[in-house]
Amino acid sequence: MVTTLRDEGEAQQGTDERIADAASRLRLVIARTARRMRQEAGTFLSPTLTAALATVERLGPITPSELAEAERVKRPTATRIVAALERDGLILRAPDPDDGRACLLTISPTGRKLIRRMRGRKNAYLSRNLRGLERADLEALERAAEVLERMLEGER
Repeated sequence: MVTTLRDEGEAQQGTDERIADAASRLRLVIARTARRMRQEAGTFLSPTLTAALATVERLGPITPSELAEAERVKRPTATRIVAALERDGLILRAPDPDDGRACLLTISPTGRKLIRRMRGRKNAYLSRNLRGLERADLEALERAAEVLERMLEGER
């Protein structure tokens, strides 16, 4: 059988449509799952503040500029985020010993406790829902998590 350029073009178009459909479904299900987990976490923090607090926990001590870069926000936005987290006692600000003009951010004990509680609630929600799945579906989700992690790592 001879494959023509037209056949290859149609196959590529079909692949492109399949990718677009998969992207649309993934976007929706990821957004809905994330929203549901935020609801289950039962916190007063917005998604932006929660993400920033988790970043300070993971990367701290960190400067506000490093936080802005990690969260992909402008420096003025990071300044407002830091102020809100500090006001709520979730992060601590200390002078940078290497640069007197800068400060370093770390998570406070209160912030660490809050993050731990939120993660526990989110994990419990997911565990309850995973428990009822068939083995093949659970394995498929484990594989999907690996693929999504590689996709995110490839962005950097």
